[in-house]
Amino acid sequence: MSEFTVRGRFPARYGEQNFEKNVEAPNEDVAQERVYANFGSQHGLKRTQITIDEVDA
Repeated sequence: MSEFTVRGRFPARYGEQNFEKNVEAPNEDVAQERVYANFGSQHGLKRTQITIDEVDA
């Protein structure tokens, strides 16, 4: 598995909050799914509320 850096933003109390997460995944699609799952469980966000701008290997 490779390590991917996923960058994006999500709505916070006062505007948008930028984020950068490092995740291990076999490909970019799985890395994005893991970020969606992580923010959904930890922050209670829906997938439509999370904007992923960039995925780097």
